[in-house]
Amino acid sequence: MEDATTGAVRGPAGSAELSLLRSAAGARLKATLENRSATNQRMLFELANDALDAALAETPSQPSVELQRQVLRDLVDEAQRQLASTQAEAGAVTDAAEDPLAESTARAAPESRSNRVHDVKAQVMPQLMQRIDIGVASTLAPDELRRQIGDIVEQITAELRLQLNAGELRSVIRLLVDDMIGLGPLEPLLADDTVTDIMVNGPNQVYVERGGKLVLTDTLFRDDAHVMHVATRIVTEVGRRVDESQPLVDARLKDGSRVNIIVPPLAIDGPAIAIRKFSKKEITLDVMSRQGNIAPTMATVLKIASRARLNVLISGGTGSGKTTLLNALSRMIDHGERTVTIEDAAELQLQQPHVVRLETRPANLEGEGEITMRHLLKNALRMRPDRIILGEIRGEEAIDMLQAMNTGHDGSMCTIHANTPRDALTRLENMVAMAGFKLPPEAVREQIQSAVHLIVQVSRMRDGKRRITHVTEVTGMEGEVVTTQDLFRYHFDGEGEDGSLRGRFESANIRPHFMPRAEYFGLGNRLMEAMG
Repeated sequence: MEDATTGAVRGPAGSAELSLLRSAAGARLKATLENRSATNQRMLFELANDALDAALAETPSQPSVELQRQVLRDLVDEAQRQLASTQAEAGAVTDAAEDPLAESTARAAPESRSNRVHDVKAQVMPQLMQRIDIGVASTLAPDELRRQIGDIVEQITAELRLQLNAGELRSVIRLLVDDMIGLGPLEPLLADDTVTDIMVNGPNQVYVERGGKLVLTDTLFRDDAHVMHVATRIVTEVGRRVDESQPLVDARLKDGSRVNIIVPPLAIDGPAIAIRKFSKKEITLDVMSRQGNIAPTMATVLKIASRARLNVLISGGTGSGKTTLLNALSRMIDHGERTVTIEDAAELQLQQPHVVRLETRPANLEGEGEITMRHLLKNALRMRPDRIILGEIRGEEAIDMLQAMNTGHDGSMCTIHANTPRDALTRLENMVAMAGFKLPPEAVREQIQSAVHLIVQVSRMRDGKRRITHVTEVTGMEGEVVTTQDLFRYHFDGEGEDGSLRGRFESANIRPHFMPRAEYFGLGNRLMEAMG
């Protein structure tokens, strides 16, 4: 591979040449962006390419390829910062003049460039594979591989007499490298920090979530086989498979992002991939307080609840931020405690040194060897844990989790899908019944009220912002009913001019039922101050 690229790239130009080229291209890109109402990651990259091409056309001497790549990276980085700032201010809010009762209309994807780069890639790929050593290529860093492949692609396009401008050439190289060592068309979306979720609905429809709103992108796959290739690459990394015999798979990416894949025959319109990106930012309760997801006093009470080893149940809908809140709460766990986490696809990021992470395993081709959450939970009890954190309660493991909370594993936490704290308690009761245990309802409720101390309800609201709407304490039993009291609630007041919701977090101003426990840990005064 080295022989094919020797001397293909000239040395970098001086700083003066770099500054002039960056300034000329940057001015053109800024003017272009000011005339556009919206753009996305791929369009931004292409616009930067066009601006650079225009600046190159007016440059007397032809700069080196290395210099051009450096300028392009600088342009894209600067434009991304401007774009992120603009989107944060705009908030992706629906036009206020739009009738809220009008029928919804389908939104078209952003305009995509010509398929020319994809056609060129298809022509270049066979020649490229003949000229490189796959074994050597797999050991190179992405930047070095991109540089060397770029030189070879330039040679191939010249031999095939393919007329490409600098922007198209860079696009072809990016597509080739992404397909070889990455996740193909998804790579630009994974690199975009403004994207929190990626949803692939077959080869021709890819949505992302930005600022809490779903947006249709211009990202495309060649066909169903291309989507399957990317899906297979994802699951193979974690020792799983996806095919007709195993059409449902939970997996994770190297950075901790959670992935769900479903393929035909269950997915009718082609393979579907849902990626919940792992945030590179450390989200703590203090950060959530500054962002307005939670009131400062609520953050203090939750810190005390975690430090005082209360059993906490986090309730909410899909994408409401349950796992993010669980990660934030876990930061209050003492570093001297032994914590065991149990998940379908490991995504929790605990900061403590003494953590054992367990992950379920699907059945093999013969239908044997499946390890469920319930198996892992039973085994975890033999591992001398101080706390057990369950990624999500969704079935028969509910009874085992309740028993663990009731048998000396205080400070355990888990999440559940429910709309309100009361619904969360009802779902727990139903899950115990689903496990096949013929216990009287009163006995199950007694188990629940003695196991669960606090329920935290999280919601993603219609302005795209996640907020904690209830902090509810389980106080005991009255007859056959589990009794609760709200410590905090979020009250909706209206909508601002920018479309964001206005409201307030209200304290109940009552003495929490767990006050004696907080006093035992020396936090009683702090708790009373937070409750007002």
